[in-house]
Parts: sequence; C-alpha cells; structure tokens
Amino acid sequence: MRARELGIPLTGEPGSWNAITDVPGVEVGYVTLCEGDDVRTGVTALLPRGRDGVGMPCAAGLHSFNGNGEMTGTAWIEESGSLAVPVLVTNTYAVGPVHRGVVEWVRANRRDMAPEWLLPVVTETWDGHLNDIHGSAVESRHAAAAIEAATSGPVEEGCVGGGTGMRCYGFKGGSGTASRVVEYGQDRYTVGAFVQANFGARRELVVAGVPVGRELPDGPGPEPDGERQVPPGAGSVIVVVATDAPLLPGQCEALARRATLGLARTGTTGSHFSGDIFLAFSTANEGALTSTFPEDDGSAPYESMRFVPWGRMDPFYGAVVESVEEAVLNVLTGAHAMTGRAGHHVPALPLDRVSELLAARGAVT
Repeated sequence: MRARELGIPLTGEPGSWNAITDVPGVEVGYVTLCEGDDVRTGVTALLPRGRDGVGMPCAAGLHSFNGNGEMTGTAWIEESGSLAVPVLVTNTYAVGPVHRGVVEWVRANRRDMAPEWLLPVVTETWDGHLNDIHGSAVESRHAAAAIEAATSGPVEEGCVGGGTGMRCYGFKGGSGTASRVVEYGQDRYTVGAFVQANFGARRELVVAGVPVGRELPDGPGPEPDGERQVPPGAGSVIVVVATDAPLLPGQCEALARRATLGLARTGTTGSHFSGDIFLAFSTANEGALTSTFPEDDGSAPYESMRFVPWGRMDPFYGAVVESVEEAVLNVLTGAHAMTGRAGHHVPALPLDRVSELLAARGAVT
C-alpha cells in the first residue's frame, strides 16, 4: 500500500496520481530483473518530455548532498543549465551498459539529435547485498527497453526497476514517487519527485515525526558467509524532481537542494557511505536553452524564458520537501520482503507495528 493508505498524515495537495507523472509530459518506465538466486536489479527510465520530446531541452539543476555515487552527464547540465535526454537509474556497476544503451536508443530513434555526440544521464545506487552486482545481468538493451516502457499515469513502486534490490532504513527499499500541486496566482503547477531509495540506518527512521526506527527490531547480524558488514546507512539515494512551473536553471538547482530536507524528514543524517545526488528540471519554456550547431545563414537568433520570481519560490520549495518525504515513505510501505544473493534476506517494513507506534503517539488519521 501507499503511505496515505496507511493513515500516515501528510501535508500538501497531491496531484491526480500522486506521482512525478502528474507533471504533464513526464513518463516513467521500468525493466525489473529477478532471476535465479542472485539477480535482483533493473533499470528505471524517466523521460522529462516523453519519448517524442527527447532532444528538447528542459531547464535543469543539480545538487550533491553526499558525493559517494555517480551521475553521468552532470558537467554538461551545469555548463548549459539544460537537460535534453532521458534520466536512467540502475545499480552501481551497471552504469556503463546503461549509458551505452541510451546512446544506442537515441541513434536508432532520434538520429536528428546531436548525431556527433551525446551525453547521457545515468545514475545509480548500490544493490550488492541482494544482487550479484559483479554479474552482467543488466545489458544495454535493458536501457532501451526501459525507455520504450515509459508511460504517464500511475507509477508502480517498491521492488521495481533500478530499485529492485535496494534497501532503505534497514528494510526493503526501491522506487517511490509523490507530487504536490502549487497555486501561483491564477495558475496551478505540479511538483513531482521520484526516489530510488537505498539509504538510512534503521535506528534513524522517522515517520510523521515519530522516531519509529528506535522501536523496531534490529536488523540481521554479521553476514553468514563472512562478508564484510556494510555500515548502517550506506547505499545511496537518487532523487529526481520535475515541475511544469517556469523556472531558471538556478531555480531548478534550488529545488534539487530542497530534496535534502525531504529526506531529513524521514530521519537520515546522511551517511559518508551514501551517494545522495539530486536532479531537478522544469518542462516549461519549450524551445529555450537549445545548443545546436549554428546555421551559417547570417542569422543571430535570441531565446527568452519566462520564470517565477525568486522571491516567490517558497511554495515550490515546500512542495519538493513534502513530495520527497512522501516518496520515501511510499517506497517503504510499497516494497515487499526479498531474498537474494547468498541467501541474504531483507524484510519489509512491518506496517502493523508502525501503525501501532504512530497510533500511540496520536500520529495517524
């Protein structure tokens, strides 16, 4: 179930699907790989303007809360302030084949888009506890399949896509999403967040302001096969924030920074061993921020952008914080227990016990 179905009180008005796909044009696709005892992984594709809009730039900005992770293509986003490609999320060692898969998909489907070069955006979290991360389960074709599977509408959550083998606060983690509606004068905009959650120590978990993690059973002891114990809180989290509000690249970066506060509401203090990297983009101002080769026709065109004044950004910041918090809770309430590599088992969040703890503090609706 989702966090709201559990009765967890959450602030703000969600969109129709309470998902990043509430932002018009945004599509999400998954490839989930669960094979034998050792493969628990996959690929997630987020398309800012859908497949037909690949190559059309969006204003974009980045924030690295803790840089123990990878997101390719970030130098160009920082340089140009724009994002024109799908965002792919997978496991740490699958960045290479997924990167190649994006290039192959664009070459096959969008030959008009920068045929000379392409800088895909591929990012990751570590699923080596449940998945044979050194294996070759993820191939370039899976990146193309995730892009082809992308669609609008409700988004599946939990153990799917790149989040298949992830852990969060010592319980089964994975993929989650949420959204908020922001009123701006006579206009209504949407802010949506998608997380691949693989972070947090169990003792840190906070739900609706209640430190439930302290009251939940401890996780498993030392690894039975003698492997080195991964420190609690290690693993990483990727957050992608989307909006249809007209924003400048610097304002998108400001949204990305606020993802930190949404995660903090769920209890994390930010582990050194966690790559916490956030990306935000705006689908407004279609046709701006292009960077194609200039035509030798003597013309010198200009571009213009419409944007929310900086002094009126606070409601959008709040929407990011609320959406990210709820997306993480949707991961935890939506994921099921999983056994994987070497017999490693990760339990699901005990929803009945969490409900009891929240009820005892008067924190359920």
